[in-house]
Amino acid sequence: MPRTEPCRMAGQSSDYQRLGLAKGDIAQWEDGFRSAPGGPGTFEWWYSDFVLDDGSTLVINFMAKSLRSAKGANQPAAPVVTFELDRPDGTHIERTSQPHPDDFEFATDRCELRIGTNTFVGDLHTYRIHVDLDGVTADVTLTGQVPAWRPETGHILFGDRDAQKYFAWLPSVPQGTAEATLTVDGATETRTGTGYHDHNWGDAEMARLMHHWYWMRAEAGSYTVIASYITAEKRFGFAEVPIFVLAKDGKILADEGSLMHFTKSDEQIDPVTGKPVANTVVYDYDASATGGDRYRVTFRRQSTIVQDPMIESLKGPKRLLATVAGFDGAYLRFTGQVSVEHLTPGADTERVDAPALWELMYFGKNPS
Repeated sequence: MPRTEPCRMAGQSSDYQRLGLAKGDIAQWEDGFRSAPGGPGTFEWWYSDFVLDDGSTLVINFMAKSLRSAKGANQPAAPVVTFELDRPDGTHIERTSQPHPDDFEFATDRCELRIGTNTFVGDLHTYRIHVDLDGVTADVTLTGQVPAWRPETGHILFGDRDAQKYFAWLPSVPQGTAEATLTVDGATETRTGTGYHDHNWGDAEMARLMHHWYWMRAEAGSYTVIASYITAEKRFGFAEVPIFVLAKDGKILADEGSLMHFTKSDEQIDPVTGKPVANTVVYDYDASATGGDRYRVTFRRQSTIVQDPMIESLKGPKRLLATVAGFDGAYLRFTGQVSVEHLTPGADTERVDAPALWELMYFGKNPS
């Protein structure tokens, strides 16, 4: 029987020292370019999403290379930009730039990106994003309300030390205010709202490391929550990595992943991707054993706005190779309602409800 390899969140003092990081203190260079340019197995992206005042959701992603190919993270650097706007009436507007293998600049000491004519610039507090793609332009300013944060070093380590791989994550703006000017097919509108930005990178194809993950973020009243539950691949024993941060009025209240208990219920098979989707997902954070507070965050799915069987975007030989390899990964994005409850023994439960946006990335095979 093959030996199960280790998987853990890098949070030891030696991890901080090796990575050149300070505990609880995030520097601007951490949001700069972090992976070897086009190196085999590397990936990197700067993601942002927004909930606008008309109920629309907007997602913009700057990627060092497209992962939608048979080579995935093993392909050379060819940066792309994606834009997705979902209207309350169900209208979906999506644009993806052509790859730009020779027309990009990524700073390493700060977040300053250019992919063709598209730019993404910020300093861990204020970000300005410009997108111009096939009849769609967007100019968005995101101003942080909750300070930049990461779970420990932000690195999840997979495998033994001599062959260790990693996946890294930095929520540079866990929550902020947004101002957006959008022009779609000649019609211009100005919107306000709330937004989020994070930065992800790694040195191995994610499908080799992770079986699936849920990731959520929401603002409910004065609360901000970011929660994720990552399940590693079989070779790592399907290890589970919980991530959770809850803030109120811009101050972080809870962020110890080991105190969070994750549950999902009312699971059904998505008809497009064939992946199991939970209608209810609960993150229960309980620090009461050490005199702290207990919070319960519940997400209830109402709509699935993205159903992406990744193989569908491949053409010709690339699709054939992926089919032969048995790849059936999928990405799904949902909207619904979140409730944040503050559970205090002997007192009435405080509860706040709000709209929410979350995702399920499912690389692995469904449970048999």
